[in-house]
Amino acid sequence: MSTHVTIVGAGLGGLTLARVLHVHGIPATVYEAEPSAAARAQGGMLDIHEHNGRPALDAAGLTEEFRALVLPGRQATRALAPDGTVLHDEPDDGTGGRPEVLRGELRRILLDSLPPGTVRWGHKVTGVRALGDGRHEVAFAEGSSVTTTLLVGADGAWSRVRPLLSDAVPEYTGTSFVETYLYDAENRHPATAKAVGGGAMFALAPGKGIQAHREDGGTLHTYVALRRPLDWFAAVDFADPATAAARIAAEFGGWAPELTALITDGETPPVLRPLHTLPAGHRWDRVPGVTLLGDAAHLMIPNGEGANLAMYDGAELGRALAAHPDDTGAALTAYEQAMFSRSAAEAAEAGLLHDLMFGDDSPHGLIAMFTGAAGTS
Repeated sequence: MSTHVTIVGAGLGGLTLARVLHVHGIPATVYEAEPSAAARAQGGMLDIHEHNGRPALDAAGLTEEFRALVLPGRQATRALAPDGTVLHDEPDDGTGGRPEVLRGELRRILLDSLPPGTVRWGHKVTGVRALGDGRHEVAFAEGSSVTTTLLVGADGAWSRVRPLLSDAVPEYTGTSFVETYLYDAENRHPATAKAVGGGAMFALAPGKGIQAHREDGGTLHTYVALRRPLDWFAAVDFADPATAAARIAAEFGGWAPELTALITDGETPPVLRPLHTLPAGHRWDRVPGVTLLGDAAHLMIPNGEGANLAMYDGAELGRALAAHPDDTGAALTAYEQAMFSRSAAEAAEAGLLHDLMFGDDSPHGLIAMFTGAAGTS
């Protein structure tokens, strides 16, 4: 294949695509707005799934590197009542199919697997336009531009590439997360560390919840969920971390102090993460020379599948291009039709899980799901 692939976005999906293309001898360049790989934290734990994340890493030839990143014990799951009572506790016995790794470390092995210069840092896309015959021009904030015959938007929820294919824009779901961290929890926050346990912890009620995960060492990473309009969050002064934390914690009045400490004792400023989605079953008609992957293509409610799907998209697109070296259109058609089907199914599952977690029956529906899964694993 003589086409040079232009990828916008150095997240897990874009990097997986670049790596799989490299494995097959297809050149690619990844343009990323961030100034370097270390410009910001890359999020928390990821459970890598056997049906999508693992095959993507296998296609990338990074299975052994991935295995070296797995943190033992992190597949443990527990659900607590607001008063701290344990409702469900499933330890990690080493037989689970969703090993946990740190997102930043996974990104690192993908970056390390690419030829030097593959990722062009500090290239923020300001515009993309069609030039005809499947060619596109990508303009960057610092004044430069590139022209490409194959453009892939791996640039997330607010993709600059998506408008070439679709008029769809992300819509607010009605729920936001507030992100916090506790460090050295065993020594500095022992009661909270005990409540969270060795893996993931969920304390849920209709319309809200506290979700935490033990990362490397004693780090506890928390997402506090609240079903509130964006105007409600706009009235919270996130520029004042203590005030913001107190306001969020006030929504959990009467909850166990070892749980609310995940909010009030946070050692980083609380960060608002509004949840947006693209329309269910989002798809587009084939447009020559351009496609999307990951959140740019199928942004959905978080359900543990987003990163796995993005990597799988990248791997499948890379393999499709390698399988059709003389017919890019056929490769993109095959990739998109399969991607549309799997992403629609995952989006439906994500919506069901969200209702189990924060709907009127919370947390009982989620615990029933855990119990059923535990009985069949």
